Amino acid sequence: MVTESVKYLKRDDLPALAYRYLPASGQGERLPPVLFCSGFRSDMEGTKALFLEESCRRSGQAFIRFDYSGHGQSEGVFEDGTISAWLEDTLAIIDHVLQKPFILVGSSMGGWIGLRAAQERPGLVHGMIGIAAAPDFTQDIYDQEMSDDQRAIMAAQGYIDVPNDYSPTPYRITRALIEDGRKHLLLDRPLTLDMPLLLIQGMQDTDVPWQKAYRIKNAMKDESLAEVFPVESGDHRLSRPEDLALLETLVKRLSTTDQA
Repeated sequence: MVTESVKYLKRDDLPALAYRYLPASGQGERLPPVLFCSGFRSDMEGTKALFLEESCRRSGQAFIRFDYSGHGQSEGVFEDGTISAWLEDTLAIIDHVLQKPFILVGSSMGGWIGLRAAQERPGLVHGMIGIAAAPDFTQDIYDQEMSDDQRAIMAAQGYIDVPNDYSPTPYRITRALIEDGRKHLLLDRPLTLDMPLLLIQGMQDTDVPWQKAYRIKNAMKDESLAEVFPVESGDHRLSRPEDLALLETLVKRLSTTDQA
């Protein structure tokens, strides 16, 4: 598999961001670029990101994947990260690398970051695909998954360590992450986004309940812009061949709308 070389977006007093940029070619120059936003503690070398890059290579479509600060090959410390910081990372990539209308694909936390980016850069997001999109997940963790004892420990020491299904190392959830996340909650008010929003959701997802996809759709001020694609046997990763084929189909669908 051919991959683009890693480049770094340097920023004054902020961590440099690692990214890979596949330029458009041929007929793909008429298509909107695709930006992939990965999930919590994930990076740009994941299955979905690599698959999309190859798909865009075949179509000649520009494609960008990157690592948030504290993730992957970017500078920074993961435990210093917040939704605000990772949103700022995403907007920096949009402003300095893309600079034109694009399709945003957000996986899990990347779905939350993507929705916020669409709010911050109205008119630039041509359309968005959420893969097990997880807006407001920090508040869900605090309200639904943490015990009273864990909340007390977090209040006292500023973090808790929680086991996960994706790494032998526990995830460190900081008080700053939870408190900052409250500034970006989306599902307690109407989402006024003027773009197509396509939500792929595994019905066997144990990390993001399938109901969340419908909560996002119902939160849209114009629900007709949002569509949910339930995957009956799909889990949180949604990285099986059939899941990736659906993702590719939806990217092509957004790429060929009249808005392109």
